[in-house]
Amino acid sequence: MREHLRGGRGERGGRIGRLLEHGDLRFLVLALLAEKPRHGYDVMRELEERTGGAYRPSPGVIYPTFSLLEDEGFVVPVAAEGGRKAYEATPAGKEALEANRAAVDAIFARLDEAAEHSSGARPKLQRAMQNLGVALRLRMQRGGVTEDQVDAIAGILDEAATRIERT
Repeated sequence: MREHLRGGRGERGGRIGRLLEHGDLRFLVLALLAEKPRHGYDVMRELEERTGGAYRPSPGVIYPTFSLLEDEGFVVPVAAEGGRKAYEATPAGKEALEANRAAVDAIFARLDEAAEHSSGARPKLQRAMQNLGVALRLRMQRGGVTEDQVDAIAGILDEAATRIERT
């Protein structure tokens, strides 16, 4: 599976190079689970933070990686808060991690480099846009929206768009 880092270094939306090689994500996830038990969202968020927002794996990549590591006997599910399934590294997983310590350290070094070259702004904007979409959907689903409220909401959005264009 190929993972690429996007954006940064002055290349708008372009690839700046390969961030993860085949199999790297497996060791990254294992290393994070060796630090403490985590669920998928925690792993995705941690990787996003460690790259300064330059890389965030999708659930479609993380959860199969959990399954692979579990099949290998490197992680086990543990009780988690909020009904999410968390995983922790087994002794065999920690042993595999130590046997590959140099490679794992090199992967984390690449993540650190990606963080240095990332503005971090893109994830913040994506989060803000998602928040806006959710707020609008929830307000419309709640119903009872008057024409005056529609006009007010449209005015707020138009004003925000104008301010963004001028920024």
